Amino acid sequence: MTTNLPQNPVNIEGILLLDKPKGCTAFSLVSLLRKCLGVRKIGHSGTLDPFATGVMVMLVGRNFTRLSDQFLSQSKAYWAEVHLGIATDTYDCDGTVTEQSERVPTLAEIQQALKQFEGEILQVPPMYSAKKQNGKKLYELARQGKTVERLPVKVEVTITLENYQYPHLSFSVSCSKGTYIRSIAHDLGKVLGVGAHLSQLRRTRSGDFHIQNCLDVNQLKSLSLEEIKQHIYHHENHPSLLRVS
Repeated sequence: MTTNLPQNPVNIEGILLLDKPKGCTAFSLVSLLRKCLGVRKIGHSGTLDPFATGVMVMLVGRNFTRLSDQFLSQSKAYWAEVHLGIATDTYDCDGTVTEQSERVPTLAEIQQALKQFEGEILQVPPMYSAKKQNGKKLYELARQGKTVERLPVKVEVTITLENYQYPHLSFSVSCSKGTYIRSIAHDLGKVLGVGAHLSQLRRTRSGDFHIQNCLDVNQLKSLSLEEIKQHIYHHENHPSLLRVS
C-alpha cells in the first residue's frame, strides 16, 4: 500500500467498487480508502455484515457521498447459504443457538417453502439490525436483552434454489431495498419447522454494479495511488462507461 501520500493530493472523487472480504466491516473499508487516497469524505451505498462478502459501492468525495441515498434505494442481488436445523438469535452464523432440530426436510418441502418468499412479501426486520424504532437501533435493544414488536415491511423478492444437500441449501436472490436475507433464512426455517440460520452471504450486485467489476481488497492494498485512481469511476449515471483518466 502507498504510505507516502502527497501533502496536497489532487482532488479525487468518484465510485470505487470493492469486493469485501469476510471479517471486514464497511467502516474499516472507509478507513482504508482514506489512507490510500488521502481523501477524508468517503461513504458507501449500504453495509454488509462482517461474515458476508461481495459488492461494496464506495463513494469517494463530497459530490458522490451526497448521492448515497440514491444508491441505497437500488435493488440488490445475493448468493446465500442456509444451515438448516439450527436457529440463532441473530439469524446468522455469528449468533447464539436458540433452537435445534434433527428433522430432514425433503427437496419437495424446500421448493414449496421457498415459494412463500417469491414476489411482494411482508418481512419483519430482525432484532439484530440497524433499523431504528422509536429513535433507537434495534440491535442496541437486542443487546440489552429486549425484544420489541416490529412492523412488517413490504419488499420485492425473486428467489431461485441453487443446491440442497442437508443441512445446507443455497439460493440466489434479487430483492428490493431493505430486504434482510437473514430474515428469509430464519423464516424459511420456521416454515419448514426445523429452524435455520444464514451461514454464508455474498452480494453479487448492487444496483447496476456487479461483482466481476469489483477490485479485491487485498489487491487494493498493493496498488499505488495512481493505480487505484484507474479503478475509480466518475460518471454519476453510467459509471461503468467512463473511468478516471
